Amino acid sequence: MVGMANMDEHERKVVMEFCHLLEKSKQLFNGLRDLPQYGHKQWQAYFGRTFDIYTKLWKFQQQHRQILDTKYGLKRWQIGEIASKIGQLYYHYYLRTSETNYLNEAYSFYAAIRGRAYYSRAAKEDRSELMVKKLRYYARFIVVCLLLRRMKLVRELIAELDRHIADYTSTYEPDDQIEWSLVLDEIKGFITADSLVTVLHADTNPIVLSHRLSPLTTPPVEKSQYMNLTLQEILIVGSASEQVKFSELTMDMFRMIQTLEREPQEDYNHIYDASPAPGRVPYGVPGQKGYIENGERPSRRENPHKYLLYKPTLSQVLVFLASGFKELPANGALLLYLSSDGCFSTTKHPEDMGYDLGGVLTSSKRDGEHKKQKEAHCLYPGDLYPFTRRPLFVVVDSDNSFVFQHIPRYFGQPLVTLMSPQDTPPAFQDQQHNGSLFTLFLHSPLTAFCYCCNLTSIPIHHWERCQSFVDRFVTEASRLFTRSRVDSSYLQFFGDDFLRLLLLRYVFCDVVLHLHRAFRGRQYRPRCQPPLPEAELLEHPSLQHLVLDLAAHLEVRTHFMENHEID
Repeated sequence: MVGMANMDEHERKVVMEFCHLLEKSKQLFNGLRDLPQYGHKQWQAYFGRTFDIYTKLWKFQQQHRQILDTKYGLKRWQIGEIASKIGQLYYHYYLRTSETNYLNEAYSFYAAIRGRAYYSRAAKEDRSELMVKKLRYYARFIVVCLLLRRMKLVRELIAELDRHIADYTSTYEPDDQIEWSLVLDEIKGFITADSLVTVLHADTNPIVLSHRLSPLTTPPVEKSQYMNLTLQEILIVGSASEQVKFSELTMDMFRMIQTLEREPQEDYNHIYDASPAPGRVPYGVPGQKGYIENGERPSRRENPHKYLLYKPTLSQVLVFLASGFKELPANGALLLYLSSDGCFSTTKHPEDMGYDLGGVLTSSKRDGEHKKQKEAHCLYPGDLYPFTRRPLFVVVDSDNSFVFQHIPRYFGQPLVTLMSPQDTPPAFQDQQHNGSLFTLFLHSPLTAFCYCCNLTSIPIHHWERCQSFVDRFVTEASRLFTRSRVDSSYLQFFGDDFLRLLLLRYVFCDVVLHLHRAFRGRQYRPRCQPPLPEAELLEHPSLQHLVLDLAAHLEVRTHFMENHEID
């Protein structure tokens, strides 16, 4: 405890109040890990209390910095630790709410730590645990910057982290130096995989593009009375064993997260400054004005709510699915996205389409390779049957995806399943660890198109011209979609911006791969259930012409079939 003898009454009160706030904040923060990860009402009140105490603590140390410096001996790394905890709070609140504005809040606190060099003297304290705090801060900051697409800063942070890891290992020769080297290798591999196709400025510097939904990228639609569903709950499962990952995000998960979020609006109630200023009211924090306190969600929610599961157990998948199912409001739809390795069946005469054809592995935990019974950590199509009681939209990216085409509609509710190709042409197989081609088409159709045609860089003026071809394709596909004889499930989902985007990008993927010479086999093309009409949509001449025009513009027409070859 700090010595109180040399303090007057006011100073003693300031130090005592600071110690109380600091202890209370630590207790609340440590309690966060015991909160359930699913559901909404169970954790919101606790988060609200934690935000409130950290807001008080942050303002208090700013208002009484001189007394705390001289009488308490407050060190800069301790201020950094408070800012880091607030950054973590905002990041975890983003994960729980899917609102990208909280990412900006996390960024502002993390950036303040670096800008004000709060951890700069951590190495001089001669305590290895302080250096570990600093390294963890860097890893967390990199994740936030990745999700906000601040790639120039990501590269700067990686270089700094590299130096700090070298200092840490040379000074302390710690037991965890191999783990920190692996963290560094993971993030470097992730950055490489994320830049399959580089868009270049006129001065040949790379440009970072966002692939979140914006008013400019929202596909047009001719609305009808059947389009009555909105995407409300999303479960993203990433368990592809060989895929690059960083901080429990595989590349496929990372891409789908952004695809299913709106671009944050800069003028949204609040302007983000570079560092947290005293008295600044953060965006929509529980306990603050503008947030509904009765356990309900904010009245204006920009994004559907997401759960992110990295290599989960099967029971985790089912619990989170059940939670999303339970939280669905009237006219709400649930999206399940699976990026997983196939779990294959050896049954010679399948009788039960729900379980005899295999499924996808949710995690790498296997209960013995040679057992004859069903695989414990395999999600089978049959496991999804109970969840078809509500509108369900399924995307399966796997080498055993097609087994999910047999899910019955027992309850008459809308049900759509989009399935990736089950195989990749030999020329593309060595790149599979960088993320799936099918998910790339759903995330950034033009990037996927360029990648299929071996284009690794493209000037920005070219990119923008090519993007206009893709936009025209999407507009035409949307028109054909609503006018062709598609199953009613599609029309009910089609009114939602995100689901419409996925469906039209699926159509683009199917048309491109159908015309591409390297993808001639049926196993190289995606499938959907219910089937979409071919003549009226998937093989419509106007869509094929737009794809071939795009190929001609990029001077890659030879990768695609000639008109007389198209079946």
